[in-house]
Amino acid sequence: MADQTASQLATAPSPLATSPGTGPAPVDFLEYWKTGARELTTYRGHSHGVWSVAFAPDGLTLASGGVDRLVRLWDIETGRLLRSLRGHTADIRSVVFTPDGQTLATASEDRTIRLWNPATGESKKLLFTRYDHNVVSLSLSPDGLMLARGSHNKDIKIWEVTTGTELMTLLGKDQYDHNWSVCVAFSPDGIHLASGMDIGKIKLWEVLPSGEEKILHNGHWKETEEDSSETRGYFVEDDGGFQKPMSYWIGAMTFTPDAKLLITGSRDQTIKLFDMPHMTEQRTLKGHTAWVRALAVTADSKVLISAGDDATIRFWDLSNGRCFRTIKAHTAAIRGITLSPDGMKLASASWDRTVKLWAGGPEPAE
Repeated sequence: MADQTASQLATAPSPLATSPGTGPAPVDFLEYWKTGARELTTYRGHSHGVWSVAFAPDGLTLASGGVDRLVRLWDIETGRLLRSLRGHTADIRSVVFTPDGQTLATASEDRTIRLWNPATGESKKLLFTRYDHNVVSLSLSPDGLMLARGSHNKDIKIWEVTTGTELMTLLGKDQYDHNWSVCVAFSPDGIHLASGMDIGKIKLWEVLPSGEEKILHNGHWKETEEDSSETRGYFVEDDGGFQKPMSYWIGAMTFTPDAKLLITGSRDQTIKLFDMPHMTEQRTLKGHTAWVRALAVTADSKVLISAGDDATIRFWDLSNGRCFRTIKAHTAAIRGITLSPDGMKLASASWDRTVKLWAGGPEPAE
């Protein structure tokens, strides 16, 4: 389906669902997910933890990627593994489809981004820069033309998807700020990009034409009297790990499809809602007991779905900030969630090596 609209990206699924004989009817997703949430399928095949999962825009296939370095494509109906894509040489951290379904982009800790043809499984382009580090986050502009990446580096790079040309590098105003931009999310209009940092701060950028940092917000970060790079944690290359953990690390961020809110999840176990366009903090959602790693919002902007290292999926009513449903079906951390194009299904990717598919609404009659 080449004629996909921007609203049919995984982050902003179409608000229409078709019921037989009646044509498209609007769905109240708050009602839909409050009524029920049942597991439909478990996809097994990954040999290690799964970092990320994405629906193809036609809603027929799922892509997942993780520690075993393979991108796996699944038939949603049968649960069958269609193909495995080889090429990455380290953890695959993010998988996203372009709105036309012609390209699948994958980001890896091997410091590269690959663009694949999902129909044939061939790798079309390899995107990387000489001084890059682990690529851990991807976001597509709503029109599917630009791809932004967050990484274990302070800059944010944006590529043109069709040609693989590097369009721009976003660098903050503070030249002494060497914290990493680990999370990125395009706004629904494609004009702005939000980024989250390893220390919990968030930034809003104007992508075109200026590439300028517009707002810097403390976000989840808290200033303490003994605050220094030492207490915030720093990377030790020799050990290949952190000497001290950064407590406020941004694990996920997304905009509501109506562009009214920016939502962030953090290692501090909280989710924060910011009113746009000024990024005024609206409220903090508490309930997760570990790092919040994944966020998704229904097309009507009514329901936030979150998941994290506590192995739970939580459903929140965005009008009042209340959690109305908690699912604990995975046996290990959940690192990725995504909504289907029609918003009627949810996929979750876990460290337990599985991907699960969920549906809401009433239980089907026997």
